Amino acid sequence: MAEKRNRLNIIYDILNMIRNHNNSIKPTPLLRYSNLSSQNFSSYLGELMEKGFIIEGSDKRNRKILMLTEKGFNYLQKYKVITKFVQDFSL
Repeated sequence: MAEKRNRLNIIYDILNMIRNHNNSIKPTPLLRYSNLSSQNFSSYLGELMEKGFIIEGSDKRNRKILMLTEKGFNYLQKYKVITKFVQDFSL
């Protein structure tokens, strides 16, 4: 059985999904890709927006989209360093 994702993994998955969609994704597809309940997704999204990892914007049709901030991109880079450290030391 697959191991449950921890909080840091979930945050990484959400931010990475936004980055992989050219830093512009609508909330509903992001919810589907995140594989979280809508309540958990809303909680994570709210926290990430409050802490400045994600901002809301509008596309050309004036639909709500989510984008990473510089802080969000930095998290993705640091996450890779942390996971490599954990792997290197078998933690």
